[in-house]
Amino acid sequence: MDMVMKLGASSAVVIFTKSSCCISHSIETLIRSFGANPIVYELDTHPNGKQMEKALMELGCHPSVPAIFIGKELVGGANEIMSLNVRGKLKQLLIRANAIWI
Repeated sequence: MDMVMKLGASSAVVIFTKSSCCISHSIETLIRSFGANPIVYELDTHPNGKQMEKALMELGCHPSVPAIFIGKELVGGANEIMSLNVRGKLKQLLIRANAIWI
């Protein structure tokens, strides 16, 4: 779990995904559409991917991907990101995390 938390805190936006997950791709595209440049870890291709996936599940991510950290904090998965976007709060969260400068 420590490794996931350290990686999650390593950049303004960090996304844990799997290369085959279309929802992960959609969330990454949404975040990039604001001008953010997230660090993306694909768990199915990462050497420690299985351990990272287990740690994300222990942190409450069900399903395990996508899991999004913004501003060094676990925001959650696709539902949380889409909810923030619909309510107009995702952009502000990205600005506060210094992921975008608008």
